Amino acid sequence: MSAQHQPGGWLATPPRPGRIGAYLALAVLGALVGIAGSLLQGAWFPGGLLLALLATAGLFYGGLRATGTQFGVGAPAAGWLAAAILLSMGRPEGDAAFSAGIGPLVYLLGGMVVAVMCATMSRLPQPGAQSGRLEK
Repeated sequence: MSAQHQPGGWLATPPRPGRIGAYLALAVLGALVGIAGSLLQGAWFPGGLLLALLATAGLFYGGLRATGTQFGVGAPAAGWLAAAILLSMGRPEGDAAFSAGIGPLVYLLGGMVVAVMCATMSRLPQPGAQSGRLEK
Protein backbone atom coordinates (compact mmCIF):
# COMPACT_ATOMS: atom_id res chain seq x y z
CA MET A 1 0.00 0.00 0.00
CA SER A 2 1.47 3.37 -0.98
CA ALA A 3 1.90 6.28 1.44
CA GLN A 4 -0.98 8.21 -0.15
CA HIS A 5 -3.51 5.45 0.56
CA GLN A 6 -2.69 5.22 4.25
CA PRO A 7 -4.41 7.50 6.76
CA GLY A 8 -2.26 10.60 7.09
CA GLY A 9 -0.13 9.48 4.14
CA TRP A 10 -0.50 12.83 2.42
CA LEU A 11 1.69 14.27 5.19
CA ALA A 12 4.59 12.03 4.13
CA THR A 13 4.61 13.14 0.50
CA PRO A 14 5.70 16.60 -0.67
CA PRO A 15 2.92 18.81 -2.07
CA ARG A 16 2.67 18.90 -5.84
CA PRO A 17 2.63 22.29 -7.63
CA GLY A 18 -0.63 21.42 -9.40
CA ARG A 19 -2.40 20.76 -6.12
CA ILE A 20 -1.06 23.97 -4.58
CA GLY A 21 -2.23 25.89 -7.65
CA ALA A 22 -5.68 24.32 -7.37
CA TYR A 23 -5.98 25.34 -3.72
CA LEU A 24 -4.86 28.90 -4.52
CA ALA A 25 -7.37 29.09 -7.38
CA LEU A 26 -10.11 27.83 -5.04
CA ALA A 27 -9.17 30.49 -2.47
CA VAL A 28 -9.37 33.25 -5.09
CA LEU A 29 -12.67 31.86 -6.36
CA GLY A 30 -13.93 31.82 -2.76
CA ALA A 31 -13.04 35.50 -2.39
CA LEU A 32 -14.87 36.33 -5.63
CA VAL A 33 -17.97 34.42 -4.55
CA GLY A 34 -17.79 36.16 -1.16
CA ILE A 35 -17.67 39.59 -2.80
CA ALA A 36 -20.49 38.79 -5.22
CA GLY A 37 -22.62 37.21 -2.50
CA SER A 38 -22.07 40.15 -0.16
CA LEU A 39 -23.36 42.54 -2.78
CA LEU A 40 -26.16 40.31 -4.06
CA GLN A 41 -27.69 39.35 -0.72
CA GLY A 42 -28.49 42.97 0.11
CA ALA A 43 -29.54 44.04 -3.36
CA TRP A 44 -32.31 41.51 -3.91
CA PHE A 45 -33.66 40.23 -0.59
CA PRO A 46 -34.62 37.34 0.01
CA GLY A 47 -33.92 35.87 -3.44
CA GLY A 48 -30.41 37.32 -3.53
CA LEU A 49 -29.63 35.85 -0.14
CA LEU A 50 -30.78 32.42 -1.26
CA LEU A 51 -28.83 32.68 -4.52
CA ALA A 52 -25.68 33.82 -2.66
CA LEU A 53 -25.91 30.90 -0.22
CA LEU A 54 -26.50 28.44 -3.05
CA ALA A 55 -23.43 29.75 -4.90
CA THR A 56 -21.40 29.45 -1.71
CA ALA A 57 -22.59 25.88 -1.15
CA GLY A 58 -21.85 24.99 -4.77
CA LEU A 59 -18.33 26.34 -4.52
CA PHE A 60 -17.55 24.53 -1.28
CA TYR A 61 -19.00 21.22 -2.46
CA GLY A 62 -17.29 21.66 -5.83
CA GLY A 63 -13.97 22.16 -4.05
CA LEU A 64 -14.55 18.95 -2.12
CA ARG A 65 -15.40 17.00 -5.27
CA ALA A 66 -12.55 18.50 -7.32
CA THR A 67 -9.80 17.79 -4.79
CA GLY A 68 -11.29 14.95 -2.77
CA THR A 69 -10.01 16.50 0.47
CA GLN A 70 -11.43 18.66 3.23
CA PHE A 71 -8.79 21.24 2.37
CA GLY A 72 -10.65 21.58 -0.93
CA VAL A 73 -13.44 23.08 1.17
CA GLY A 74 -11.12 25.00 3.51
CA ALA A 75 -9.31 26.94 0.78
CA PRO A 76 -12.42 28.53 -0.79
CA ALA A 77 -13.97 28.95 2.67
CA ALA A 78 -10.93 30.95 3.80
CA GLY A 79 -11.13 33.20 0.74
CA TRP A 80 -14.90 33.60 1.16
CA LEU A 81 -14.62 34.43 4.85
CA ALA A 82 -11.79 36.93 4.32
CA ALA A 83 -13.77 38.77 1.62
CA ALA A 84 -17.01 38.75 3.61
CA ILE A 85 -15.35 40.01 6.80
CA LEU A 86 -13.42 42.74 4.97
CA LEU A 87 -16.61 43.94 3.28
CA SER A 88 -18.58 43.88 6.53
CA MET A 89 -16.11 46.15 8.33
CA GLY A 90 -16.90 49.19 6.22
CA ARG A 91 -14.78 52.24 5.56
CA PRO A 92 -13.81 55.15 7.82
CA GLU A 93 -16.36 57.32 6.01
CA GLY A 94 -19.10 55.00 7.26
CA ASP A 95 -19.82 53.24 3.98
CA ALA A 96 -20.28 49.47 4.10
CA ALA A 97 -21.11 46.83 1.52
CA PHE A 98 -23.56 45.09 3.84
CA SER A 99 -26.99 46.54 4.39
CA ALA A 100 -28.61 46.74 7.80
CA GLY A 101 -30.90 43.94 8.86
CA ILE A 102 -30.94 40.19 9.28
CA GLY A 103 -29.79 39.34 5.73
CA PRO A 104 -26.05 39.90 6.28
CA LEU A 105 -26.09 37.87 9.48
CA VAL A 106 -27.87 35.00 7.76
CA TYR A 107 -25.39 35.20 4.90
CA LEU A 108 -22.32 35.11 7.18
CA LEU A 109 -23.61 32.44 9.54
CA GLY A 110 -25.20 30.42 6.73
CA GLY A 111 -21.99 30.44 4.72
CA MET A 112 -19.99 29.25 7.72
CA VAL A 113 -22.51 26.49 8.42
CA VAL A 114 -22.37 25.37 4.78
CA ALA A 115 -18.55 25.30 4.92
CA VAL A 116 -18.60 23.13 8.05
CA MET A 117 -21.22 20.82 6.54
CA CYS A 118 -19.19 20.34 3.36
CA ALA A 119 -15.93 19.85 5.29
CA THR A 120 -17.44 17.17 7.50
CA MET A 121 -19.02 15.20 4.66
CA SER A 122 -17.58 11.76 4.13
CA ARG A 123 -14.54 11.84 1.93
CA LEU A 124 -14.66 10.44 -1.53
CA PRO A 125 -13.24 6.96 -2.05
CA GLN A 126 -9.69 7.07 -3.35
CA PRO A 127 -9.01 5.31 -6.64
CA GLY A 128 -7.25 2.00 -6.18
CA ALA A 129 -8.09 1.82 -2.48
CA GLN A 130 -8.78 -1.66 -1.22
CA SER A 131 -11.63 -2.44 1.10
CA GLY A 132 -10.99 -3.93 4.49
CA ARG A 133 -13.02 -7.05 3.67
CA LEU A 134 -11.33 -10.28 2.84
CA GLU A 135 -12.28 -11.77 -0.48
CA LYS A 136 -13.36 -15.38 -0.60
